[in-house]
Amino acid sequence: MDYQAAFQISASGMALEKLRFDVTVANLANLHSPASSSAGVYKPLRVTGAAVPLSFAQQFGQLMAQGGGVQVQSIQTMDVVARQVHEPGHPQADSKGYVYYPGINHNSEMVNMMSALRAYEANVVAMTAAKTMVARTLDIGGNGGQA
Repeated sequence: MDYQAAFQISASGMALEKLRFDVTVANLANLHSPASSSAGVYKPLRVTGAAVPLSFAQQFGQLMAQGGGVQVQSIQTMDVVARQVHEPGHPQADSKGYVYYPGINHNSEMVNMMSALRAYEANVVAMTAAKTMVARTLDIGGNGGQA
């Protein structure tokens, strides 16, 4: 069994989920960032990932081949409508007294953040399991085959 591939797959998943988490935190941090026009308002971001297909060699178990896992496909700005709030005393209010805020849905961002956190934790568990299997294999090999 190619343990290095298992580590690589889990590591790529952890990297993707960390990026998803960081982007979601940035969206939440800018939830109340005002702008004087809807064009200047912060646009929330989304990370999309794609599976990295295993090579032909990996599918047939050659130990030297590497790959698999996931990779960041893109970080896209979401096209959401800005919230328009009437605050005439605000320093960034326009001539009609309106201030624009990002149209970020707090609840969906929190769900996205929790999902990224749980997926990251699942990848950590998978990597730990692979590490334990490698250690156990070395223990068995070091004892002359006696368990």
